Amino acid sequence: MKRPFFFRLLSFSALTALFVGSLVANTAIEPVPRDEKWVGRHDGFVQIAKAGGVDVLFVGDSITDGWRTKGKLLWDGHFAPLKAANFGIGGDRTQHVLWRLRNGELDGISPKVVVLMIGTNNTGFEKDKSPRNTEKETIEGVTAVVKELRTRLPSAKILLLAVFPRGEKDSLARKQVNAVNEGIAKLHDGGAVTYLDIGQRFLYPDGTLPKEIMPDLLHPNEVGYAIWADAIKAPLEKLLKG
Repeated sequence: MKRPFFFRLLSFSALTALFVGSLVANTAIEPVPRDEKWVGRHDGFVQIAKAGGVDVLFVGDSITDGWRTKGKLLWDGHFAPLKAANFGIGGDRTQHVLWRLRNGELDGISPKVVVLMIGTNNTGFEKDKSPRNTEKETIEGVTAVVKELRTRLPSAKILLLAVFPRGEKDSLARKQVNAVNEGIAKLHDGGAVTYLDIGQRFLYPDGTLPKEIMPDLLHPNEVGYAIWADAIKAPLEKLLKG
């Protein structure tokens, strides 16, 4: 017996809702800007790019941004002589970096190496306790950033850093970061993209992240930046010569 039109329509609507729900966008791969202050910082980077003369480009979030503060002496000693520029902004996620790269931050420069670390802010929870991106979505976000750099800077080598360890050793934050790193490690191709995980250098043998290195279990202090600088010195030099 043929079902009444109302019930057929209801079934169709339910199926449509189910289908649409399965196609919810991954925000980690959708380029988007932030607030006015953030745009101001981005505009500053655009001006640096227009001036040219950048051989090494650091791209990332607050951890990269921190080379201006906690890591300044090391930056001035190790990286400034390499004609390095720091395009890190605190709080950025993959979607924000994508927007920046597509809106002028690469116009006018041809760096030999891009040092990239991004993704930690895609994990975890918002202030209202709602989840941010899943590990899979975050991996897709980092992948999108790498692809964007490869497209816009085809001659540049990318030193893709694993997201630094954060939180207590058995915390959800640590597990999320580990899962993201496992995924983005597959972007290593031995040519254009070199994946490097220096996370163990920050940890005690039992996996504990010392507050003497990252006081808030996320951001390195001067000791942490010294570890970072030492860990990438040789790989960076190798890529610059390659």
